[in-house]
Amino acid sequence: GRGSVGIGTLVIALAVGYFFGIDPAVILGLASSPDLSSPAARSAQKPPASDEMATFVAKVLGSTETTWQTVFSEAGRRYQEPKLVLFTGATPTACGTGKSAMGPFYCPADQKVYIDLAFYRDLRERFHAPGEFAQAYVIAHEVGHHVQNLLGISDKVHAAQQRSGNKVAANELSVRLELQADCFAGVWGHRADSMQKILEPSETEQALTAASAIGDDRLQKQTQGQIVPESFTHGTSEQRVRWFKRGMATGDVRQCDTFSAASL
Repeated sequence: GRGSVGIGTLVIALAVGYFFGIDPAVILGLASSPDLSSPAARSAQKPPASDEMATFVAKVLGSTETTWQTVFSEAGRRYQEPKLVLFTGATPTACGTGKSAMGPFYCPADQKVYIDLAFYRDLRERFHAPGEFAQAYVIAHEVGHHVQNLLGISDKVHAAQQRSGNKVAANELSVRLELQADCFAGVWGHRADSMQKILEPSETEQALTAASAIGDDRLQKQTQGQIVPESFTHGTSEQRVRWFKRGMATGDVRQCDTFSAASL
């Protein structure tokens, strides 16, 4: 990137992270050398000084803070930053034990974004989505879930899922929640690039390619050999790309209302 985090990298991360279909949310990772004076860096678990990926993640989280502080301020609200926890293997959380197999995730009970840095190796080697922007997308998507939590969207969705008593209906609501987080990640990418000019056109393409590679349909085809739409929890490759692109193109959270959309 030119300066801080490459937005192209961010977009890929945005696209990739969210599109893996990993519970409870998926993939959030951002970019470049972090501003250690930022709230994000101060709240992060202290990584080794030589851990470049850890500092990159803290930098990206700091970028999301700047973006969402502005968005909330425009709406007359105050943004409460999430905390960042880096771990390896497993870690206790207010949502239960977090494990590497879950991928990066957000816990609304303690408002923390949990990231196992080993996930980025999988992102590069298993999902063939290298690059800083892909890593950044991961974090932006998880922060999108934090924004949903602050706005009360997550609670409403979870309540509706419990009322439905229907697994298929609950999964459909989960897909809309995840696609909105993808769109929010795009909003971050748009605004971060507008403020800092950190996105190269080629990086955006990488991000979209990565997003396309990790939709529920492609992941199920790869792991199960068949596609079961009623079991989707994150959305298809096409849907994830579409909603991320909407947020990226507009930078407007009002364009991310997946719950009112007749078609995803």
